[in-house]
Amino acid sequence: MRRRTLPTATALAVLFSSVALVATGAGSAVADSSTTLPLKSTGDIVVDGVHQRVFISDPTTGQVLVTNYAGTVVGTVGSLPGVHGLELSPDSGTLYAAVHDATAIVAIDTATATETRRWSTGQGAGPAYVALAGGKLWFSYGASGDGNIGSLDPNATDPGLTLGQDTSRTFYEAPILDASPGAPGRLAAGAPGQSPVELAVYDVSSGTATRTAYARDPGDTGGGNLQDLAVTPDGTGVVTASGAPYYQPVYELSDLSADGKYVTNTYPNAVDAPNGDVAAGTFSWYDPDVHVFKPGTSLPLKQYDFPNTGTSSGADTLAPAGLAWAPDESKLFAISQNDNNVYSLRILDAPAKTSTTLTANAPATATRAKSLTLTGTLSSSAAFPAGTKVSVTRTDDESPSGKPLGTATVAADGSYSFTDTPPAGGKVTYTVTYAGDADHAGATASASTTVARTATTLTLTDNGKVYDYGRDVTVTAHLGTTYKNRTVEIWADPYGSDKPDTLVKKGTVNSADDLSATIRLTRDTKVSAKFTGDTRYAPKTVTNSVYTRVKL
Repeated sequence: MRRRTLPTATALAVLFSSVALVATGAGSAVADSSTTLPLKSTGDIVVDGVHQRVFISDPTTGQVLVTNYAGTVVGTVGSLPGVHGLELSPDSGTLYAAVHDATAIVAIDTATATETRRWSTGQGAGPAYVALAGGKLWFSYGASGDGNIGSLDPNATDPGLTLGQDTSRTFYEAPILDASPGAPGRLAAGAPGQSPVELAVYDVSSGTATRTAYARDPGDTGGGNLQDLAVTPDGTGVVTASGAPYYQPVYELSDLSADGKYVTNTYPNAVDAPNGDVAAGTFSWYDPDVHVFKPGTSLPLKQYDFPNTGTSSGADTLAPAGLAWAPDESKLFAISQNDNNVYSLRILDAPAKTSTTLTANAPATATRAKSLTLTGTLSSSAAFPAGTKVSVTRTDDESPSGKPLGTATVAADGSYSFTDTPPAGGKVTYTVTYAGDADHAGATASASTTVARTATTLTLTDNGKVYDYGRDVTVTAHLGTTYKNRTVEIWADPYGSDKPDTLVKKGTVNSADDLSATIRLTRDTKVSAKFTGDTRYAPKTVTNSVYTRVKL
């Protein structure tokens, strides 16, 4: 199964559906998203933090799908019939895939998403799951009473492939496998889909597998239908996800004795634990699907309930073993499915941090060059440390890309205030950002105000004057104080519907703040001078009428 290469603890999660989620419990997710996937089925999911790629096996189409962290498909690796279990090398350079129907283990370059090597496991030994432990790659194979474990050295010229490593013949069919750097010489295995649950642990440090612990229905849970398991990063325990009981139990890796549980809901089917926090999944039409726990806690930090993107009464569901953390825990990836067999990759941001709520309020209107006060609150179910700050950015016509203004300190009651003097008129938007910390997710809020621009003066000569027919008349516009725009337009609109309003002249006023234009009068004419405004001064238009005598 997928490689856990990070520090302590247990993770559990369930996935089986599609396109938008709601976070419940401790708070809402910050920027969760989802995207549909061109899948017919799912086997396993692995996250490569170095290249920021997500690898998903599709046994039905015989390919590994590759996406980026946004869920966009960036590649596929084909010719992998029946591909199921995946395992990532410690340096994230190679992905190992168990290709059941080709009876092969395949190495995939994670940077290029191309196959680089293939090892045949032999007739009747189609691999199902893979795990790295004790310097070797271990794989499970077999069905109908012939379940067993094999091994090979993927770094050697001669891989030394060895079948039949489980001399105790523990499993009826190919077991689920997992290992952890916290216990480099241990391999955990569990019978998939079987009732009751059957688990075993092997010492593989010598290169051969010696069974050191075995349990059938460990902890006397009465559980069955194993879907997933994960060895905790510290190597002390193994967490399972079975259709029953309705929680993810934890067992000591040394002897498989019961050692706690993470309570979720109906039909657990996924678990992952990269950095000590626990992601647990369930197949739940009417309840939350993904549950995130801090190690050893009984209540979930967050729960995610998938929406209904299909046509049934029940919501989308989590795919078995469909959860995987990003190595830095910045994201949790989940595969969901609706009743129309549409698969989606759900990207949950900052799932291991307590959600925060940030508000921002600004006055509806304000005066340019006069101070205004922005207020708001920052709240969370977990207390913030003293001195917590939020940063403020102003976006307006003078700073369309945003201008950082500084920070505001959050008071003990969660409130903050920030004073600013907007230099530009028009719509001004203030964006307040809380960056987050080790325990709290970041948050952003914004508020807008309409800032009145300063009025300027604009005059136009010759209003009401009468001239002979056909005479050239010069009109002059005079512009008062502005900020940067010193352009004026002069328009002439002869009376009557047959002559359009026409731009006579457009230009920058001279040193006397004037702009003149000449108009030939053939009928009474409405003359307008227009200033379109700038970031600090409002637009202005003045209109005169100039008359002409009838030609005899």
